[in-house]
Amino acid sequence: MGISHSERAGRMRRRFGRCNREAGSAQWVHRVGGTREVDRGDVRLSDSRLQNVVCCLGQPVVGNPTQFMMERAFAAAGLDWRYLTLEVSPARLGDGVRGIRALGFRGANVMIPHKMAVIEYLDSLTEIAQLIGAVTTVERKGDLLVGDNTEGKAFLAGLRPIVEPKERRCVVLGAGGTARAIAVELGLAGAAEITVVNRSAERGGDLASLLEQRVHVASHCVAWDGDYAVPPETDIIVHATSLGASDPEARVPVVDGSLESRMVVADVIPNPTNSRLLKTAAERGCRTVDGLEMLVHRGSIDFRAWTEVGPDPHVLRESIEEYLEI
Repeated sequence: MGISHSERAGRMRRRFGRCNREAGSAQWVHRVGGTREVDRGDVRLSDSRLQNVVCCLGQPVVGNPTQFMMERAFAAAGLDWRYLTLEVSPARLGDGVRGIRALGFRGANVMIPHKMAVIEYLDSLTEIAQLIGAVTTVERKGDLLVGDNTEGKAFLAGLRPIVEPKERRCVVLGAGGTARAIAVELGLAGAAEITVVNRSAERGGDLASLLEQRVHVASHCVAWDGDYAVPPETDIIVHATSLGASDPEARVPVVDGSLESRMVVADVIPNPTNSRLLKTAAERGCRTVDGLEMLVHRGSIDFRAWTEVGPDPHVLRESIEEYLEI
């Protein structure tokens, strides 16, 4: 039987609470002037003049494993850093970003529904964030907050050990923010052609036009109005919608018989790790890439951008697996 987001969040809070008790009731104080050390009996505050803090901004944020993953990785790397999960409504997003500035946070992850709206509150964007039109990661550079988009890079990092996308024919199922980031990075990596399959022909067409006009890769949109038959010449198939999140039996509308053993099939959904689509693909002899790989690589990319230190990828993956009870 599945575990609800609230139950999972409660378990995470209990885990952190247990860690805090085992650490001797350590109390962390975040303030504009920094974090100072005070010894008062059995209470010991951080010995850093300014404890480095990063966060995520989203709504809702319950059930997000990023804090658990990042705090484990900080500890494993010996870094006195903290990761906070902050729920911010769209109406208060500007206040949230101003808070990041005032409190000296080192960076942030940006979650749904703020990936596009956050742009107006930042000082600048990387070229890839400008191209995609959405931000997933904020990095402080001096007094400036710079927006980046690392979803597509993270996807490619998980894909490349299996297949190099250069000169490959790709099918991307979906045209939302994640699909957009992945499609752009596939195009920049030299994909021969990208077919966008989406229920909304207008949204899918917009992405195909972006790929052709800005990324200079052959692309077209196909309406997703039933089971999609994957063209036999396809090399890489990417499912990049939310269909199947937390539901291992959810079926992605694809003709099972059109999946051929020469194809690589990827699913961005991290939970369940082995989605129904990936199970079907594996049964037909396809190589597969699960959504957990993308989440781990995104964590690694963001960790390095903030800290200039490379995290232990095994710690990242094991912490997510523990949190999701995989």
